[in-house]
Amino acid sequence: MKDKKPAAATLHQQILSDIETRIVSGEWPPGHRLPFEVDLAKSYDVSRMTVNKVLTKLADAGLIERRKKSGSFVAQPQVQSAILEIHDIEAEVRSLKRDYRYRLVEARRRKASEPELAAFELAGKTDVLALSSVHYAGDMPFCTEERLIHLGVVPQAADVDFAQTPPGQWLRVEVPWTAAEHKIYATGARGVVAERLALPEGAPCLVVQRRTWSDQGPVTFVKITYPAETHAIVARFTPAQAGKPAL
Repeated sequence: MKDKKPAAATLHQQILSDIETRIVSGEWPPGHRLPFEVDLAKSYDVSRMTVNKVLTKLADAGLIERRKKSGSFVAQPQVQSAILEIHDIEAEVRSLKRDYRYRLVEARRRKASEPELAAFELAGKTDVLALSSVHYAGDMPFCTEERLIHLGVVPQAADVDFAQTPPGQWLRVEVPWTAAEHKIYATGARGVVAERLALPEGAPCLVVQRRTWSDQGPVTFVKITYPAETHAIVARFTPAQAGKPAL
């Protein structure tokens, strides 16, 4: 008895799962052009209509972009962060269904410079732990992190191996914060930031700069730089006064 030919729905799911796995695993990175519909149909021995339905579903899920007369391309990952929340970068990456990896570039204890004292709103001398790191989504750089930890308030940070634990994760667990300030601005990739993000000089980037305090004083000052095309900032708010006209 001959095997029955798989149902169209089964073939549809098989192709969808196969292409999605290639994208999520990084085998097909952002910007990669998918084979044309006719080639995919031939490869899977299905009709072009079946392939078209698969590509439409992938596009609706935000995994690919379909460009008229050019074909289908793996979409750049898009993350939306709320301005008034402190997000875990690993959680942001995993929300994209990508593997997370973190690399500590440098950790150095030193005296705070005058601009750094100003950032911490301190007048006297103090020690800081200066940390530089890169966060990855799959094999692609996701963002860079430049962080200062105020050792006058968090002395235990000097003994932590931040090569194993991202500082943001450690601080959220070990040092409860009572106030935070965000500053968001656009900039161009320069120097080591461009190199670490694998971007050309001057490529647009989005910077999230944050300061946090505890009851004992300033805790950390951090600057996180994202490639502009992979990140968006979202704010949700309500009117200050009920009945106020919309602007």
